[in-house]
Amino acid sequence: MTPSGTSGATLTRLDPATRALVRAAAAVSAAGEEHVRTELQSAASVTPHDWVEELLLQTYLFAGFPRALNAMREWRRLAPRRALVEAAPTQAEIRARGEATCARVYGGMYERLRVNVRDLHPLLDDWMVEEGYGKVLGRPALDLPRRELCIVAACAASAQDRQLLSHLHGAVNVGVEPRAVTETLDAIADLVAAPAMTRARGLWDRIRHDVH
Repeated sequence: MTPSGTSGATLTRLDPATRALVRAAAAVSAAGEEHVRTELQSAASVTPHDWVEELLLQTYLFAGFPRALNAMREWRRLAPRRALVEAAPTQAEIRARGEATCARVYGGMYERLRVNVRDLHPLLDDWMVEEGYGKVLGRPALDLPRRELCIVAACAASAQDRQLLSHLHGAVNVGVEPRAVTETLDAIADLVAAPAMTRARGLWDRIRHDVH
């Protein structure tokens, strides 16, 4: 397992810090305030605080600003000192970073994704690349494999099956070993409604049999 922030990072197992992180991702995306507080407290004791802050920042992409703001408010009670702020990249750098990050996640499906999203609305394509993958998910303070596992947890918890399928593939594409994906689903099982968890496991079963 290589350190956070390296472009070739891989995950073979869910270490305690990452397990707490994905549980927090599930909680802040769909659970009530008490569960959010509990999971953030757990993460504060075992997970690097800059990882948690990156998770909370990316939460607005998958659960909206209200949940992101409420979770960050809870986190500030535990960690009053803000993590280091990345030097602001230029718009061109954001665009390039977004395209590169999105291409890593989607692999051979990247070009089709861009066409499909552009057909929905050109602005959604721009926002996906620049806002989602460039400004947020391409930030260096948390490696992409862990970001993808957090997205898997968020999508499973919020029953966003179409996006979950994409990011289960995405986790594998960016270097997460199948065992770590399975352990992520196991780690969040008690935080996800049973029907959604059953569907999540079914989607993963379809994918992992094709992973060599």
